[in-house]
Amino acid sequence: MSHRKRAIGWIAGSALAAAVMGLTGCSDSTDSTADKESAASSSPAADTDKSEEGKPEDASASSRASAAGQSTAEGAVAAWVTAVVKGEVKDACLLMGEAAKGSSPARAGSEATCDGDAPQGKQMEKNIGQFREAFTPEPPTDDPKVDVAKVPATGGKAVVPADKITVDGQTLDKIILSHSTGVKSGQLDVKVHSTKIDEAWYVTDLDLDIG
Repeated sequence: MSHRKRAIGWIAGSALAAAVMGLTGCSDSTDSTADKESAASSSPAADTDKSEEGKPEDASASSRASAAGQSTAEGAVAAWVTAVVKGEVKDACLLMGEAAKGSSPARAGSEATCDGDAPQGKQMEKNIGQFREAFTPEPPTDDPKVDVAKVPATGGKAVVPADKITVDGQTLDKIILSHSTGVKSGQLDVKVHSTKIDEAWYVTDLDLDIG
């Protein structure tokens, strides 16, 4: 039986982050998929500036790279995964968006939504920390190299499977799996959704499917 958790943009709650933490070994259960998914889903937003203190040039370079990368879906996803793995919470948040849904227009992350002093920002800081643990390969590096294979985009939307994303040469699905307990190869399906908002691409959804 397949079980799916889905994050909806940067305003989502903490369910997917918690599900990822259950998946990656923070649960006492050794085999129950249902137990590993009991927590639900989320997406990042964030913090005033959690990027590495004492390295302002690196943080500035990261921000510039993020802006440049948002010209394509692949670039936005690569920049977001890089920010997550490096623990750059605010950068990750600013790369998140909310796709249009019903009468609600699409919205991109902003300084206000990513303010680490706001309740939402504090929650998203915690979520990014949980994603970071699941997305970081062994051995970790200070400057991870993230590559995203080209995927088709239709109507300003694109979906990037985790096996099309590599962090230091390892595919993201295998990295998540390597941190997991009780999940076998072939059972995990992770996809990152990207949407074009105001001429720039943002990460707007994350699917986690186990089964």
